[in-house]
Amino acid sequence: MKLKAAAEIGINATHLRLPKTATEEEVLHSITEVNENSSVHGLIVQLPLDSIHKIDTEKVTNAVAPEKDVDGLTSINAGKLSRGDLGDCFIPCTPNGCMELIRQTGVSVAGKRAVVIGRSKIVGAPMHDLLLWNHATVTTCHSKTADLAGEADILVVGIGKAEMVKGEWIKKGAVVIDCGINHIPGLIVSEAFLLESLLLSAKRFLEGHQPGKWNISCTKLNLQKPVPSDIVISRSCVPKPIDRLAREVGLLSDEVELYGKTKAKVQLSIVKRLQAQPDGKYVVVTGITPTPLGEGKSTTTIGLVQALGAHMNLNVFACVRQPSQGPTFGIKGGAAGGGYSQVIPMEEFNLHLTGDIHAITAANNLVAAAIDARMFHESTQSDKALYNRLVPLSGGQRKFSPIQINRLRKLGIEKTDPSTLTEEEITRFARLDIDPSSVTWQRVLDTNDRFLRKITIGQSPTEKGYTREAQFDITVASEIMAVLALTSSLEDMRQRMAKMVVATSRSGQPITTEDLGVSGALTVLMKDAIKPNLMQTLEGTPVFVHAGPFANIAHGNSSILADKIALKLVGPEGFVVTEAGFGADIGMEKFFNIKCRYSGLRPHVVVLVATVRALKMHGGGPTVTAGMPLPKEYVEENLELLEKGCSNMRKQIENAQHFGVPVVVAVNGFKTDTEAELDLVCSMAKAAGAYDAVRCSHWAEGGAGAVALGQAVQRASGAPSNFKFLYDLELPIADKIRIIAQKIYGADDIELLPEAQHKVELYTKQGFGNLPICMAKTHLSLSHEADKKGVPTGFVLPIRDIRASVGAGFLFPLVGTMPTIPGLPTRPCFYDIDLDPETEQVNGLF
Repeated sequence: MKLKAAAEIGINATHLRLPKTATEEEVLHSITEVNENSSVHGLIVQLPLDSIHKIDTEKVTNAVAPEKDVDGLTSINAGKLSRGDLGDCFIPCTPNGCMELIRQTGVSVAGKRAVVIGRSKIVGAPMHDLLLWNHATVTTCHSKTADLAGEADILVVGIGKAEMVKGEWIKKGAVVIDCGINHIPGLIVSEAFLLESLLLSAKRFLEGHQPGKWNISCTKLNLQKPVPSDIVISRSCVPKPIDRLAREVGLLSDEVELYGKTKAKVQLSIVKRLQAQPDGKYVVVTGITPTPLGEGKSTTTIGLVQALGAHMNLNVFACVRQPSQGPTFGIKGGAAGGGYSQVIPMEEFNLHLTGDIHAITAANNLVAAAIDARMFHESTQSDKALYNRLVPLSGGQRKFSPIQINRLRKLGIEKTDPSTLTEEEITRFARLDIDPSSVTWQRVLDTNDRFLRKITIGQSPTEKGYTREAQFDITVASEIMAVLALTSSLEDMRQRMAKMVVATSRSGQPITTEDLGVSGALTVLMKDAIKPNLMQTLEGTPVFVHAGPFANIAHGNSSILADKIALKLVGPEGFVVTEAGFGADIGMEKFFNIKCRYSGLRPHVVVLVATVRALKMHGGGPTVTAGMPLPKEYVEENLELLEKGCSNMRKQIENAQHFGVPVVVAVNGFKTDTEAELDLVCSMAKAAGAYDAVRCSHWAEGGAGAVALGQAVQRASGAPSNFKFLYDLELPIADKIRIIAQKIYGADDIELLPEAQHKVELYTKQGFGNLPICMAKTHLSLSHEADKKGVPTGFVLPIRDIRASVGAGFLFPLVGTMPTIPGLPTRPCFYDIDLDPETEQVNGLF
């Protein structure tokens, strides 16, 4: 069986040879691969299909993309021909060649009587249609026609039966063409017209595609005044089928796993396919120190990509985090952007999405269960009993699992036969001897629940009195979430999972998930979560939603994998816009010092989001409370208060400049802002060293309201930059923390409290001192005290504890009293959320 694929230039035909054992599914898969190969512009299915299996010829023929069906045999091309759309279809080469032969006789087809003998889809039927639409009066005859004699001016025989047409049947002077079985050496009319169709296909492709440019269809917004609620806007826009968007951005069908009609996962195989493709421009969106209401970083991220894609006709991807259900049902609500700059459908985005966070919860808690179970079993069994259960008899013999072989090698025991271990080796292998007070691995839940901040476990009588104090963290603070966000491949994730340190032994050795024997199972639980999730904006531009670590208690950035795939897909003239959580002192600092350090990527532009209301708060304005009306200072012009508060913006611009990247300030406008206030912020941002400062109205106008920002970002991406990290990894742990505290937060110094000092000594001894630092600190102030606004000075930053995320690859100091699982407010967002049972629509999610 053979599929002929003619390439773009000349007659450089390639052949996809399939064995006679090929199944219908394999044939269809091969056709799909050629359909999606942009360097191949013509495909012929050579009939009959030579296979030992039954294959539906019609199904196979129609699987060819109509635009590559140079033989004109698909139902779409045949249908267009039958309707007379000759300029918009491919015509089978044999009938096309017959028409050329008629033209060369000098006989005009118009007005003539034509007879076509044969009704095959390859010759007879399309020949009838061609003659008809060239104004002949056409009769089609076949083997069952009673009387074939007639007065035809043009006779085309395509029935494949020798001597069927008699000479006396043919009118004198008639044009007769036999395209059945008689072969004339050297006459290759059909092949010539096949080549013509191929060249036409290539020409159409080149006319409709610019090299490196997506042919993407954007959705036109129907802007309303006043702006409706986010959920109303989201539902007013019908998303494109996600498989269509995938094709538009260059993803192949084998690289996409559909999760319904509006979201999909992308296979990591694309990384290898695109490895030679140059990267696009890399932009990170951050912000000034926010109010509890948020200042619109997500909205600005989406507005910017809608501007770059739908209005500036550039290839662009947004890469954002998956929101935690803690804030969604707690104080913040949804995190899909807002107004006319959103990821849609917002319900899918804000809730379960494709289950990645649930997978992390399951994996994390499997580790927690393994830790306590191991301590319990070690405390209740002898060495021999423990060993016999860890390496049980199966079929009369004991055998180490691969993960147990890894542990033996770590211990320096080069044996693979369980029966050869000495008693001392059995003890070392079987006993992890975890110090219960050293366990740093916590259980997690993706819910804001303050009463899980400290708990006692093991209180059931079945646990025989082995109780200990423990706690829950929120799922997005789990080290497994950080591993997902920082990994570069499935293999790398497996290695990171194995290195995660969960406790210390009584002899001071770090205990890892590999020691527990659980790291392989964790990788299995996370094998789908590692694939980025594809969604879209309101205006139909693509979005990767992947990973969701908090920025105040984790590193606060979406995944490296999503960024890397997006940078390849957009190409060298395109843009990837990613968002770093909270203010520049939090998410942006970690983006540069942690994410960029591991990814090897270098950003071209920092977009710093600022709002008039937040700057007024930093100038001394009253407290802002979610759910309560804004005080008058925030809804009335107050230039003095605003100018004073711009000190925070100035400091965050300075923080970005520490890394040598151009800064564009995006002033996210609210309807209560005055022209004078917006102008003041822009002028002060430029005076502070920003490359540019632009006011934006994307919340109310979608991408159109961020075109000026997009243009500024495009200009800044070509400006000189001198990217550098803030600190050297070889520095002592305390020095790295001090550099962040002094240069980014403005602290005078740091204070290591006793537990933190102990951890510095422990992690240095264990070999983890060269890891980067991930500060866990309030996002509401540059200092450790949330109520200190503006640019606090004269403070010492207290470090109460330090934890090691060795698998993720960082140490995270806990600053002040920062909790690792939030609590619910008096009136959580879930009061407004409900489901309409008739429509199954989610109400109240904003």
